Amino acid sequence: MHEDILINWSPQETRVAVVANGAVQELHVERTCERGLVGNIYLGKVTRVLPGMQSAFIDMGLEKAAFLHVADVWHPHVSTEVSEPQGAANLPTAPTPSQVPTALIPIEKQIFEGQTLLVQVIKDAIGTKGARLTTQISIAGRLLVFLPQDDHIGVSQKIPGELRLNLRQRLQNLVDAASEKGKFGGGFILRTNGEEATDQELGDDISYLRKTWSRIKEASTRMPPKSILHQDLNLLQRVLRDLVGETTQTIRIDSFEQHQALVQFGREFTPSAVDKLQHYKGERPIFDLYAIDEEVAKALGRRVDLKSGGYLIVDQTEALTTIDVNTGGFVGARNFDETMFKTNLEAAQAIARQLRLRNLGGIVIVDFIDMSPPEHKEAVLLEFRKQLARDRVKTMVGDFSQLGLVEMTRKRTRDSLAHMLCESCPVCEGKGSVKTSRTVAYDILREILREARQFNPREFRIVASPQVVELLLDEESQHLAGLIDFVGKPISLQSDTSLGQEQFDIVLV
Repeated sequence: MHEDILINWSPQETRVAVVANGAVQELHVERTCERGLVGNIYLGKVTRVLPGMQSAFIDMGLEKAAFLHVADVWHPHVSTEVSEPQGAANLPTAPTPSQVPTALIPIEKQIFEGQTLLVQVIKDAIGTKGARLTTQISIAGRLLVFLPQDDHIGVSQKIPGELRLNLRQRLQNLVDAASEKGKFGGGFILRTNGEEATDQELGDDISYLRKTWSRIKEASTRMPPKSILHQDLNLLQRVLRDLVGETTQTIRIDSFEQHQALVQFGREFTPSAVDKLQHYKGERPIFDLYAIDEEVAKALGRRVDLKSGGYLIVDQTEALTTIDVNTGGFVGARNFDETMFKTNLEAAQAIARQLRLRNLGGIVIVDFIDMSPPEHKEAVLLEFRKQLARDRVKTMVGDFSQLGLVEMTRKRTRDSLAHMLCESCPVCEGKGSVKTSRTVAYDILREILREARQFNPREFRIVASPQVVELLLDEESQHLAGLIDFVGKPISLQSDTSLGQEQFDIVLV
């Protein structure tokens, strides 16, 4: 499937859309004031060690203290096989642990308050949680991931097994050759996009990554604690490093200055992508070419309509995301079983796309429409897994449960699209619903009764939304009059259009 990448740039925000078959498949947003921290390396200071949680809080000079778990503390005496971009690093100020696996050493015996640590962000702060850290440093290049204080040579597990041994030996030879020239130390993992790279390209990446690490080490000796030593690439640069592949046809950007900057960056790190870069000069906004803003608006809603007449309902909570599949008005198939099957097949494709577009992560529960034939269930699962295989983010999918649900996980490293672009409603406070006017009116009457038992004012004044005040003056006027008689004090009403339906105040006059 051929892809086009559209980039809408402004000083305050960068938006990137990956389009295939005329539809948006992925949307990436980076705001200048909210740029993510994943990949950044800091000189952190330990502010608190929690033995009970086997974790520590690290001050990096940010608004929230970051979180370091014992499992993410690198141990210099243990060489660990890794399959994902991970690495290892630490400052010499750390206590020297005994030679046993890191997980068996309590964190309080490895880290102490006031200690300075070289740490890297592996997950951005989400909600009330601070960023998650590791001392297992890894630096991503275009083709390789550098493990500064490890001698491991690895190959991405996404590369077929029969090629992995040959690629590992080839990379080992290149690393050894570079080391003979005086560039010692460090392990490497070959990324998936390095499978067909030339020796020259791999050698250039090795050199670049080692130079980057040298700059980081040098900065760590002269910079004060809570300083940033290395910042990961911005979204524009990551487009060339991570999103561009053989299926990419064009990369169009609507800023001349950023186009020139990308060309310069591409010539140094991603030469194969330079010819695909284009400066978009059209009169229409670049995102209007594929109605991308309309797709974004749809991706922020609960309902996703399917072409057949069915629809999805997507509900995102802090714990998990649920997706419910409904037939809606689809009656095109010959019988009921076929209708369910066709709708579920279409839903499997749409759900995979929505997960990418909305960047939904964590646990996802999919409630497909019930199907009786086992072959239908197998076909829907096969199609679902096929569509998810296109995802750049790691996913795992289970079988149908006894209740007919499909449970899956999708790796989460940053906020979803909804969390990035939206905030909780100030009226319902994120519940998605508000109390009725009558419920609020009764809350007010009970509150006045409660206040009357504690205080003896000259008058009670109700300040509430227009809807609630109107109800108290009309349908609930009899109950209000009865309360006035009971408390023996006058009760007045004041309408305030700035208040939400659930908001009110009782003023003691």
